[in-house]
Amino acid sequence: MSNPPSLENGVSVSRKRTALKVNGVALAALSFQGLGIIYSDIGTSPLYVLNGIWPSSGPVPSKEDVIGSISAIIWSLTLLPLIKYVLISLKFGTTEGEGGSFALYQGLYPPDDKDDADRTLTGDSFIKSTLSTSSRLKQVLRAPLLVWSLLGTALTMADGVFTPAVSVTSAVGGIAVAKSSVESQIVPISIAFLVVLFLAQQFGTGRLAFAFAPISFVWFLLLIGTGLYNISTYPGIFRALDPSRAVLLFVRTRNYDLLAGILLAVTGCEAVFANLGQFNASSIRLSFCCFVYPGLVLAYLGQGARLIMDGENVIQNVFYKSIPGNVNGPLYWIVFVVAILATLVASQALITATFSLFQQVVCMKSFPSLRMHYTSETVMGQVYIPAVNWTLMIITVIIVAVFSNLANLTNAYGFAVATVMFSTSVLLAVQMVYVKHWPVVIGLAYFVVFGFFDGLFWGAALKKVPHGAWVPLMIGLILMIFMVFWTWSKGLEDAFDGANRQNLRHFISREEKLHRIEVNNSQEPEITEATGKEEDATEATYYYVPTQSFSSKDEGLEIEKRELTRIPTMAIFHKFTTGRGVPHTFVGFIRQWPALPQVLVFLSVSMLPIARVAPEDRYTVVKTRSLDGCYAVTYNIGFREHFDVNINELVEVLCNLEMQYDPKNCERTIAKIKAVSSHATHIVPHYHVVSKKVDAGYLTFAVNYIRKYLIEEIYRRLTTMFPETANWMTSADEIIHVGVNATI
Repeated sequence: MSNPPSLENGVSVSRKRTALKVNGVALAALSFQGLGIIYSDIGTSPLYVLNGIWPSSGPVPSKEDVIGSISAIIWSLTLLPLIKYVLISLKFGTTEGEGGSFALYQGLYPPDDKDDADRTLTGDSFIKSTLSTSSRLKQVLRAPLLVWSLLGTALTMADGVFTPAVSVTSAVGGIAVAKSSVESQIVPISIAFLVVLFLAQQFGTGRLAFAFAPISFVWFLLLIGTGLYNISTYPGIFRALDPSRAVLLFVRTRNYDLLAGILLAVTGCEAVFANLGQFNASSIRLSFCCFVYPGLVLAYLGQGARLIMDGENVIQNVFYKSIPGNVNGPLYWIVFVVAILATLVASQALITATFSLFQQVVCMKSFPSLRMHYTSETVMGQVYIPAVNWTLMIITVIIVAVFSNLANLTNAYGFAVATVMFSTSVLLAVQMVYVKHWPVVIGLAYFVVFGFFDGLFWGAALKKVPHGAWVPLMIGLILMIFMVFWTWSKGLEDAFDGANRQNLRHFISREEKLHRIEVNNSQEPEITEATGKEEDATEATYYYVPTQSFSSKDEGLEIEKRELTRIPTMAIFHKFTTGRGVPHTFVGFIRQWPALPQVLVFLSVSMLPIARVAPEDRYTVVKTRSLDGCYAVTYNIGFREHFDVNINELVEVLCNLEMQYDPKNCERTIAKIKAVSSHATHIVPHYHVVSKKVDAGYLTFAVNYIRKYLIEEIYRRLTTMFPETANWMTSADEIIHVGVNATI
């Protein structure tokens, strides 16, 4: 939600939003809606968890081993999704109500508060502050934590490949249980479902969203019902509620690899925290504690009971074989159909989340600009990225075809999940110290406890690298390395952009002259310079720029100046970095075309550590007094938002500012702004990057060669292929690119 902006000296001052607060019926409705978006992944885990622990091709486990494995599953659900995420992590959402690993990093290192400096076009001085020891340590950790958060983000993207592959393949496997003759067709049928799913992405999730929650609600009801029935066949399964049974399982079997299968029970728990911004902490806690957690516990208890009572038959496919009744009975096919729908919902949620993650890293300049399409007029998070969608489809189809063995597929799936959970624990521990300002011992205690459990799962998943987990690891590392490279290169370019700003007052000089207007009936009004003090003379303002030609006179230097003509248009000069002064593009533009637009806007982007910014807080404007019709504007945008400088909204903000600035004489200025707004032009730099020489001692030649290749051969080409203006909702005819040589 957003508070209305206040006015200070005629300048709109934005206030931060607060987290969504609802209660009563609205809270219940929000909790119900979360079933389809948040829990669709973790809710479909019963399809494959027990066969992930005890493969169908292996021996039937003993009764004590089954009880121990069910105990490990239940207490994993208790420690990680329930305690770590629902009870602890949700407290670390931003004040705007956002969550997720990338949001945690943004909370640790929000954009510098340079709003005032950013809107100062004529300032020269900067105030330097001395950092405390704690702040210096935080800055030292910035680069490692960035790499760590990008790795977690990259592996979550890889999760967008494996969730559809594992979920859909597991659900379709139910056909082979009822009709063994079609067992060889499981992979083609799964691929067909996945292709249809990815083809449907271009239509957006909005049209299907109304069905998400009811499908998940029915799915959890079926899990609860079948679980209760199966428990009645062996009530002794309740011994699994004793955590010592889980400990004894590993003491007795000494089989550490069992954790890799148990890990599958908590896949999707990261979504509990990542989707905080779409719901709120209260609704997530209510739905998980009252419905999802009990449903999952009963489902696993029931599966364990059936595995104990009918192990030889059930081990072939624990989920489908434990459905009460005949294999071809009506309940079986009802569960099968709902399972297919539930896995498609889970896949849809992860695919959409992957789109959202790519949107985040693009906005944070950690990935090249990609073409994005919004599929909803009301929900900002519903974005469709064609390039990502088709890439995901191709990789997912290949994964399903290659990993025809479901056990190997689940091994690959678990590794990505374990690494993301461990990444979140690290960032949360650091947040406790630097954001919440809790004692260091609390942060250490949290990391020791939950880092230990995350580390156990991560170690077990790491052992599966030779058996399929190398695939998400490879995908994640490739994405992470590329995002780190892009962040570094883009940072160098932005540093060049910031270092080449100029003081507007120094670059453009202003003179006031008297002029006389003579009117002839047959001609246009003629303006001539007036001499002396004449009653019919009025004051006019003229602007000049240096021409870079200098002549010596009286042992001094005189700068030759060129007059600038005002043209009836509106120009928006984009500043890609924050700070004082006008961008280098403005200097180059004036030197190539010596004319001043009637309305001149210097626009910079302020990426806030929130997902979305309220419309009334979108623009913050300052009027520049040294140049008529000149404004410094900060465009506030959330890290999940699409870049869209709406000219009509901007003109409205400028007009409101003029009314506050000069209420009595603002009509003429407002009319002029509105008249030229239809001819608005965006002016952006097009940097031709060149690698500068660096001194690296004995490695100077090698470092400079690699640096030159990365910057000039890779980064330069990619910036041409993926320009930053790709996602602007503006016609290409309204964008002028000013070429600038940049040595970075």
